[in-house]
Amino acid sequence: MKISIVTAVMNRRETIPAALGSLLSQTYRDVEHVVQDGGSTDGTLDLLHEQGHSMMTLESAPDAGLYDAINREIARASGDVIGLLHSDDLLASDDVLADVAAAFEDPTIDGVYGDLQYLSSDGSGRVIRHWRAGAYQAHRLAWGWMPPHPTLYLRRGVFEALGTYDTSYQIAGDYDGMLRFLTQGRLNLVYIPQVMVKMKIGGVSNKSIGHMLRKSREDYRAIKRHGVGGVGTLVAKNLSKLPQFGS
Repeated sequence: MKISIVTAVMNRRETIPAALGSLLSQTYRDVEHVVQDGGSTDGTLDLLHEQGHSMMTLESAPDAGLYDAINREIARASGDVIGLLHSDDLLASDDVLADVAAAFEDPTIDGVYGDLQYLSSDGSGRVIRHWRAGAYQAHRLAWGWMPPHPTLYLRRGVFEALGTYDTSYQIAGDYDGMLRFLTQGRLNLVYIPQVMVKMKIGGVSNKSIGHMLRKSREDYRAIKRHGVGGVGTLVAKNLSKLPQFGS
C-alpha cells in the first residue's frame, strides 16, 4: 500500500527541514512525498532541491491559496492513501505511517486519524494544547466535533467520489471538506489513540483577531452548508478546545 504525503509550502526554509526529517525517519517505506511550492523567495525551493529525497516529487508554481495547493497535490498523488504533512508540522513518532498502513489493512476502512499536539512557537517543544480526538460518532458533528485534520488519512477513492477542498474558503476549507466527507460519504473512520502529529502554535486560523473572526464565519458557513447544526454547533466547537490547553 502506497501512502502519499502532501506538503504545501511557501517561504518555510526554517521549518521544513524538521518536517522532512520526521518523514524520512518513518519505518514504513512505501511512501510518496508530493510537495507543492507556491513560489517561495526565501530559499525554500533551493533547500528542497538540495535536501530532496527519492520519495519526493516537487513542483513550484503560483497558486490561489492553501487549498488550491493541496488540491493540486492530490491530483498529482499516486498513492492508495493520502495524508497531509504541513511544512511547520512533525510526524510524532517513527511509526506513525506504519500504524496508518496497519489500520488500512481492513478494506472497510475509509479513513484513519489520531491525536494532535500544538507546540510552543519558541522551539522549546513545550506542549500548549493536546487534542485528544476520541472515537468518531456521527452525532458528535452537531457538537462541533471533527477529527484533527493534520492527522487525517483518507483512501484516494474518497476524493475521487466526493471531490477535494473548496477553494472559496481561505481558512476553513479543511473543516468544510471533512463535513462533506463525513455527511455525504458516511465514511468508516478508525481512531488511533496516540499523538500522530505535532504542530507549532500560531497557524493562519489564529494568528490575529481578524483571522479568528473570519474562521468563525467560514466555520458557520460550513456547518449550515452540510446541515449539521447552527450557532450552537459553532459555539460548542470553540468551547471544546478549552480543556485541551494545559492537559
